[in-house]
Amino acid sequence: MSLTLQTPPPAALSSAASSSSSIHRTTRSTFSFSLRSTPSLTLHSLPQTRASASSINTASTTELDAVSAFSEIVPDTVIFDDFEKFPPTAATVSSSLLLGICGLPDTIFRNAVEMALADSECYGLENPNARLSCFVNKAFANVGSDLAKLVPGRVSTEVDARLAYDTHAIIRKVHDLLKLYNDSNVPPHRLLFKIPSTWQGIEAARLLESEGIQTHLTFVYSFAQAAAAAQAGASVIQIFVGRIRDWARNHSGDTEIESAQLRGEDPGLALVTKAYNYIHKYGHKSKLMAAAVRNKQDLFSLLGIDYIIAPLKVLQSLKESVASPDEKYSFDRRLSPQSAVKHVFSDEELVKWDQDSLANAMGPAAVQLLAAGLDGHADQAKRVEDLFGKIWPPPNV
Repeated sequence: MSLTLQTPPPAALSSAASSSSSIHRTTRSTFSFSLRSTPSLTLHSLPQTRASASSINTASTTELDAVSAFSEIVPDTVIFDDFEKFPPTAATVSSSLLLGICGLPDTIFRNAVEMALADSECYGLENPNARLSCFVNKAFANVGSDLAKLVPGRVSTEVDARLAYDTHAIIRKVHDLLKLYNDSNVPPHRLLFKIPSTWQGIEAARLLESEGIQTHLTFVYSFAQAAAAAQAGASVIQIFVGRIRDWARNHSGDTEIESAQLRGEDPGLALVTKAYNYIHKYGHKSKLMAAAVRNKQDLFSLLGIDYIIAPLKVLQSLKESVASPDEKYSFDRRLSPQSAVKHVFSDEELVKWDQDSLANAMGPAAVQLLAAGLDGHADQAKRVEDLFGKIWPPPNV
């Protein structure tokens, strides 16, 4: 899959956005692309090719081929590079992406942003805050609509992190974005809406899923969040393996993390395994995504999960390595519905989660990591508004 991403640079954005960081700095981890080029192997559905047994013959294949038989491997990259090596099949639209687009001299998505800033509906709003919000919504939907033409899978659209503690505001934002996508003829089944896993975000996901709107719950750092998200029927649940490990290296006092460590387990990998077992043992529809995977050992330990977001350096190493039967890791499927059935959960873990029980069960790691994620994304959203305020109106308006 080869795509040309160059277009004549519009003057309106280039000068005002010159101080914006480059897209490689601002959008890392923003995009999720499947390694497989067929439309069926995307975030719209699980990979159709799976290992039929617990391990496979690795004598004449690369490590990347071997692990791809068990899980959908998703490059942690941006849409502006690595098309040839890792053809994208799904994407995410975020504030960091918009900042990156505005910071590049040439990209096909600049027109999508300029069209948003020239939108007559937004232009007519007298309230400056309402006008900026309208511009941002239009930019998200315009860029997302362009991406939907480039990738065969789903486009996940970030919901403003500043709304994370307001269920009704999240739902209104999703409805506004969905209407704009509908105006651009992007069908709902091509879309996910990425929502922070606060209780209010989880409740918003439950209500949206009941309407048939697909949600992607992120910033999950505890079993309570994962279980509540599964009970809400979230389409995708994203857990950050490496961030949990990093917290554990520098902090103490989290019961969930310390229990995993006492069992000799990595706390991030342990959480993903437990969440997977819960989802599959109790028949929840959610698909599980492991993010912030730092090395091949992490990836091998997660084989069988629905999606693994992996750094390009890890993927390149897998691609260059021939898998032989005497490898330390034999590419066994570590996570499976069959093994999930055997997992024993405590009565406390099998409650019907509500706001109070979730708050009580989230340890300091989840609380701190969630807050840090929200702060970072809220800052990016504010930077987009500030940038749009400086460059509006564009030429010819």
